[in-house]
Amino acid sequence: MDIDWTDGTAVLRLDHGLNAFEATFVDELHAALDVIEANEEGRALVTVGADKHYSNGFDIDFLGSLDRSDLAAFMDTTLRVLARLLTFPVPTAAALNGHAFGVGAMLALAHDRRVMRPDRGWFCLPEIDLGMQFHPFMLALIRHRLPAAVAEEAILSGRRYDGAAALAAGVVHDTAPLDDLVETAAAQVAPLTGKAAAIAVVLKQQLHAPVLVHLGA
Repeated sequence: MDIDWTDGTAVLRLDHGLNAFEATFVDELHAALDVIEANEEGRALVTVGADKHYSNGFDIDFLGSLDRSDLAAFMDTTLRVLARLLTFPVPTAAALNGHAFGVGAMLALAHDRRVMRPDRGWFCLPEIDLGMQFHPFMLALIRHRLPAAVAEEAILSGRRYDGAAALAAGVVHDTAPLDDLVETAAAQVAPLTGKAAAIAVVLKQQLHAPVLVHLGA
């Protein structure tokens, strides 16, 4: 993962293939957030994927290779990176350059703002078609971020939202072509910048308490 800095905004480029959630991807994401959080001059964070994926969700083959205890440990690490973004000390925006599926969609929802391309990529929660349940933290995150009717539709239908549909449904805050995607995402969080990190974290913890209470559940 590469980090570029522009006027205090960290642009974190997720470039681990499909950006599927497995041990290496999650560890690298945690490490990148360590670097960004350590920069006292940082004012905002924008994450963006590569090629046609923002994140393709869980690596199912990887999950299938884990025994019960290792799976529980990996899920805990995954939930904690989502929680970390949810309470990050600077404003965050997800620039959805392509597909955001499953936990990849939840990664986007963990950001303060979301921007999506109008011409490529889907936002989708396909768990119903995969026969998978949601961890209570994940379900709480989805319900916390999406309008009630949209959350129900997304969960029970597995609908694939393109940029226009995602904007109309309130899944994302704006759409922009690929060349303008990161800049548009940064503009979305610009009004939230310049606040003291310590109080921002505390207020985010209070604001998102209905989600965070499920850590370790």
